[in-house]
Amino acid sequence: MANISIPYGKGYVELNLPKEIYTVYSRIPKGLPDKDAVNLIEDSLNSPIAISKIEDIVKSSFRVTILITDKTRATPSKTLLERILLRLEKAGVLKNNIRIVVATGLHKPHTHSEIVELVGKEIAGEYIVESHNSDDDKNLVYLGRTSYGTEIYVNKTVVESDIVVGIGLLEPHFFAGYSGGRKFIVPGVSATKTVYQNHGYRMLSNPKADYGFLDGNPVHEDMVEASKLVKSYRFILHVVLDKEKNIVDVFAGDVYKAHRAGVDVLDRYVKVDVPYEGDVVVASNGGYPLDRDLYQAVKGMVTASRVARNGGVIVIFSECRDGVGHEHFRELASISRDPHKILKYIELNEPLRDQWQVQKLEQVLLKNKVIVVTKGVKHSVLEEMNLIPASNADEAFEIACREIECRKIIAIPEGPYVIPVLKSY
Repeated sequence: MANISIPYGKGYVELNLPKEIYTVYSRIPKGLPDKDAVNLIEDSLNSPIAISKIEDIVKSSFRVTILITDKTRATPSKTLLERILLRLEKAGVLKNNIRIVVATGLHKPHTHSEIVELVGKEIAGEYIVESHNSDDDKNLVYLGRTSYGTEIYVNKTVVESDIVVGIGLLEPHFFAGYSGGRKFIVPGVSATKTVYQNHGYRMLSNPKADYGFLDGNPVHEDMVEASKLVKSYRFILHVVLDKEKNIVDVFAGDVYKAHRAGVDVLDRYVKVDVPYEGDVVVASNGGYPLDRDLYQAVKGMVTASRVARNGGVIVIFSECRDGVGHEHFRELASISRDPHKILKYIELNEPLRDQWQVQKLEQVLLKNKVIVVTKGVKHSVLEEMNLIPASNADEAFEIACREIECRKIIAIPEGPYVIPVLKSY
């Protein structure tokens, strides 16, 4: 038997699986100790890519907005903020001229306690830290349309800033290709209608709206056009993390060139050849915080489906301590037992809240059955959403092997943090 640790919440589920299982691991190296990680951040900030140092760009009178990722991402925001804020202070920028905005996209605005968890008590106490609200029309500014026809409305605080900095994480993304960079603007701090258009049915139906694609990916290209309308968005500080969420590499500098440099490095780590399709594919959703809810767990399902055969079974482990996460996601995914009908409903009735997540889920369900091992979502709710509930690993494999002959099993412990690629593709 093969012993495999699957990230689940803040811990692991230990699986005993057949020896013939094929386990997919990324090539991301072990991250650095905290002190060395801070030195690497400083080195990156001292030699930013294709732009001057942040302290040389700003003036003491500047209004600065720093965008950070929300609670579902593992970004070490506190550590990164500390390094940026120190440089802004040395440049003479006043604290009351600095805004830290959680780029929530369409996710719920964060509570004070959630903000403290993200940035720490000291930063939360000394700086104005707020969440973006995509439905707050009075705090959104129209900037124009992209060539894809997307209407770009962006957070007023961001637009009126003299300089905007994005602090984030580089990881694979299931329809934007990779996270970070331009995503801080769309969906990060954009209006609901803007996100609906960028995440539209036609956009996500493109085969390159998938993990690992930037060139030719309409979602990515639309995001880039949109973010360039925010002229003050000029600097990023992004990290690559290892499996234990420790910093491996840091990329600072120009929003687009530094982002692309980071993606090029990450790409070599996370794209992994897989020799065959699996009858059963076991995956995590990357553990905490990405597996906080079922909404995010679609990412792990999409990853697993890449290497599951038609008619194969996916077993996804996701703690979902926050439950389903988005009620509109639950409702839309429950309107029919037939994925084709749900997809057609989305196509005919868009824009619909959370349609992109449901569209990706139904694309998986057209190909595979999905068993979900979770503590946070009732079995009845999973069944309504055409998912198969299981209380533990043993039950999940018992169900899977009733559905299909479990000859070829693939495990993806890192879930959506790796991009499995079939060798024949």
